[in-house]
Parts: sequence; C-alpha cells; structure tokens
Amino acid sequence: MRERALGAFYGLAIGDALGMPTQSMSRAAIERAYGPIRGFVDAVAEQPIAPGMPAGSITDDTEQAVLVARLAIHGGGRIDAHDFAAALREWEADMIRRGSLDLLGPSTRRALDRLDAGAAAEEAGRDGATNGAAMRITPVGIATPLGEGFLDAVVAASRVTHNTGLGIAAAAAVAAAVSSGVAGADLKTSLDEAEQAAAEGALRGHWIAGGDIAARIAWARGWVRGLGRAGLADALTDVIGTSVAAQESVVAAFALAENLGDDPAAALTLAAEIGGDTDTVAAGCGAILGAHHGISGLPAHLVDKVRAVNRLDLAVVVDGLLQVRGNDGRISSGPRHECRGHAG
Repeated sequence: MRERALGAFYGLAIGDALGMPTQSMSRAAIERAYGPIRGFVDAVAEQPIAPGMPAGSITDDTEQAVLVARLAIHGGGRIDAHDFAAALREWEADMIRRGSLDLLGPSTRRALDRLDAGAAAEEAGRDGATNGAAMRITPVGIATPLGEGFLDAVVAASRVTHNTGLGIAAAAAVAAAVSSGVAGADLKTSLDEAEQAAAEGALRGHWIAGGDIAARIAWARGWVRGLGRAGLADALTDVIGTSVAAQESVVAAFALAENLGDDPAAALTLAAEIGGDTDTVAAGCGAILGAHHGISGLPAHLVDKVRAVNRLDLAVVVDGLLQVRGNDGRISSGPRHECRGHAG
C-alpha cells in the first residue's frame, strides 16, 4: 500500500512537471517550441505561465496537493473550510513572492473572495466547475478507503471552491481511482470505481450545466481503446478537450490512463504534448497510474529528477496520509484547528 501511495503522489508530481513547460500552449505551439516531449524540459521564454522555469519543476497541482495533505494530517483527518481558504491565500502570496505567474485558478479565486466577504462555505464554491478540486484531491484518495464516508471526504476537500456536481464528480473520479489503486485493485477496476464515484459525486453540490463526468469518462474510455498515439492525441485535443473545464481535462486524464495504462512514461509525455491544461491532465493521469504501478513502476530517473529539482520528499506526507487511512480514513469538515498547512 505504501509503494502504491508513493506512486500516486510522485506520479502526480512527475506528470505536473512534464506538463509545466507546455501548459496553456496549443499543440502546434508545443511542437514548434519543443518537438516531441520525451522527458523533462526547460520552459521556453515565451511560456505564458512559467517562462524559463527549469526542467522538472512542479506547479500548483503538486503544491496544492501537498497543502491538502498537510491540512488533513495536521487536522487528524479533518479539513476546515476557513483553514483551507487561509492556506490557499498563504500559498498564493508565497507564489507571488517567488515571482510565479502560476496562481489560484478562476473558480478558487472567486470562492475565496466570497468567503472573505462573509459567504457560507457551502455557497462560496457554488459555480466552481473547473478542475481545481480534482487536481489537488490525490491525498484524499490516499487517505480514504472506498466505501461509507468516501464521498463525504471528497466533498469536504472540494466544497469551499468547487461545490458543484461537475467539480465534485471530477474530484471523486480521481480520488476513487487513486484509492482503489492504493488498495491493490487492477487498473480496470480502479477506472470503473472512478466512473461510479463520479456518478455519485454529480448528485452533490450545486447544479451547473455541463457534460456528465461519469458518462464522458465511460464514453472516452470506450472510444480510445486501441487507438495509436497519433489517433489518441487527435481524440484528446479535437474532441475530448484539454481545457480547465472539469469535463474536459479530467476526462482526458482517464482516456490516457485507459489507452496507455501499461506505460506511464508514454501516457504522461503524450499528456504534455497535447496542449491546454497539460500539467493538470498529466498530473491526474500520473496519480491514477502511479497508484496502480507503485513508485517502482514509474521511471526512476523521472522520480529522482522531480525530487532533486524541487527538494521534494513526499514520504513523510504519504506516511501521514496512510496513518489517517488506518484510522478509518475519514476526512471531513470539522472544528477549526490552529495549525495551518501550506505547500512546501
């Protein structure tokens, strides 16, 4: 279980770092700037979010996942809405001090502004339908077994910023695939569990228009089976989509896992080539496949590089999350705690 949990978190970080230099660029622009992506590369000067960032650098996907993990661990499995909001604000301030343009996404920013203005936690994220909750949900999947209370854990970690059926369904899908993988399920079972969790998650939170996450994952999985690399890339960019919308980028991560699940390196490098929200697509796919293959099933040179470049040691965080899982794995909203978690 520890091997798979480490794989999930490092898989997320590797995917995130592979997608860093190509995020928010078109597929054609990526081809012109980098050619085929075969590993970590430095961001070019014209990169719109991370210009010149060194190869192997992580982005907000990993840093906010670490933030969620630390809040859950320090809170004994409880994530308080106001502590979470304060930690996100602190994280963004630190990013600004570092000169980064990789800041809070649109749904998260709107929700925190509402919370600061006095809105209830249940209302702050009433229109959050982007992929922000899904991108940082991996720690919940590691800490929480499937079953009674699982969806409540996902909602508790998502509702402040993404309290919509789309936002929660997307987060539930990723968390379920990770949790199932950590428990030792085969990849097909984990992806099936993700579909079921997405269907249940869609019934939580505020309704907002958009394609059903569970239905789109099921459709995408069936469609991409057997496609070659070029055909898969076309399917992802032209039809499934890779924008920040939850029903595009999260579904794209599952399509990659379905088609290239036996080869994490191939899946994650392709995710980095297809344009759009590449770091989040690759991070989500990396978490899913890492939970299935374990850390020893990820390319060792990529694990070593992402550790060294970011001074990233996730072992203590993963051990803390597994301890929560061992204590029934219940992550829920609860009384406020004095401890404030933040990304490393």
